[in-house]
Amino acid sequence: MKLRVQLQCKNLHEYLRELNPEILDRLYNHPATCLAVYRELPSLAKNYVMRMLFLDQPLPQAAVALWVQKNSQRDHDDCVAVLTGLRLWHSQHLQGGLQGYILNPVFKDNLGTALLGGGAQWADEGSSLGPDRHARDIESLDRYAMERWEVILQFMVGSPSAVSRDLSELLIQAGLMRSEAGEAPYITSAGFQFLLLDTASQLWYFTLQYLKTAQSRGMDLVEILSFLFQLSFSTLGRDYSVEGMSESLLTFLQHLREFGLVFQRKRKSRRYYPTRLAITLAAGVTTSSDSPSSTNTASIPGTKDAGFIVVETNYRLYAYTDSELQIALVALFSEMLYRFPNVVVAQLTRESVQQAIANGITAQQIIHFLRTRAHPVLLTQTPVLPPTITDQIRLWELERDRLQFTEGVLYNQFLSQADFEVLRDRAQGLGCLVWQDVAHRVMVVTSQGHSEVKRFWKRQRSHI
Repeated sequence: MKLRVQLQCKNLHEYLRELNPEILDRLYNHPATCLAVYRELPSLAKNYVMRMLFLDQPLPQAAVALWVQKNSQRDHDDCVAVLTGLRLWHSQHLQGGLQGYILNPVFKDNLGTALLGGGAQWADEGSSLGPDRHARDIESLDRYAMERWEVILQFMVGSPSAVSRDLSELLIQAGLMRSEAGEAPYITSAGFQFLLLDTASQLWYFTLQYLKTAQSRGMDLVEILSFLFQLSFSTLGRDYSVEGMSESLLTFLQHLREFGLVFQRKRKSRRYYPTRLAITLAAGVTTSSDSPSSTNTASIPGTKDAGFIVVETNYRLYAYTDSELQIALVALFSEMLYRFPNVVVAQLTRESVQQAIANGITAQQIIHFLRTRAHPVLLTQTPVLPPTITDQIRLWELERDRLQFTEGVLYNQFLSQADFEVLRDRAQGLGCLVWQDVAHRVMVVTSQGHSEVKRFWKRQRSHI
């Protein structure tokens, strides 16, 4: 039976809660991390933190519970779970046997520093290096970031794009691509789902996969996480110096450069520019529609092309776009017929759809892709996809699912019908009989039940 992969994209707090407590406590040693975590807390949790920020004594849990009305008890419980899971506060025994809450002292001190000022400078601004003769403005940084990110997406859909070996291996380790011996990597079902995400979620998911491999690369997870949070508070269009960075951070900076999160004119350049992708990264998948990151979605490849596909009932598909990425995505499940300056014509065929399904892309994913990009009807302004097309795509997928494969062990060449029936009955009793042919004295048992059936047959033969 075909394995369906569902891509899971955690938000910032879900990721942090899975970290080792020691790593989490070390992270809170930097004000930027504390401010980033505080920024993404629910409103009620922010209220709790601010009420306790300047208290040196723990508060009784019963007193904290009175901060909300009785009909908001569920919100209070959720808030307690978030603050406890992130180790932002701790339980502490009070006099008289009561339980109280007190803020994590490291988090408390560094959040206070972030909110009130003071402490060491988070990043070394490039002003110490003098004016940059090759300064980049915001528009060029946005264009650079989108171009670099599109190179990665184009590589995933099979377009000839130059990416580093590290990036290629990361895509494979993340399950977004698969590589057979001696063949170029190709996209998986999870990779196709990844392409359907918005760019903010794509970046956050990709970053999480990178962080999973950070320690195996010899990097300090706390150091690179703290640097990511620093970037989220950078000023767009301002340059920063690499002076004082460790070798691990310099390597990480080169990877961020390839992802489009920072611009660095040359590998040995002493300054870098954070891009909009880096500044909005820490919000993960929780970015709201009115956040700054959404203001630039029109420049993200593919997002400006909503409604660019027209699908006819004769399985002909017209894609009105000049985006190489969108054309490559359409080519994953259709046969390309013609290409003009601003439109491509393709055909949905049984072979093209089943080839996509063989590569792990599901019929539902293809239909979702077409529906979200289909041209809307003039009167209702809703995308339309002919039912004939959607039904046929599902039928083509079902054609591949008509057979169900089960691993097993074949038993044959029985000397008598009695021997066959004894062993068959034993396999049936164990619930491991897959198939039998009485006339030819052949049967198949599951791999798990083979050892027990084999032992039974040896005992049976020893009594003859």
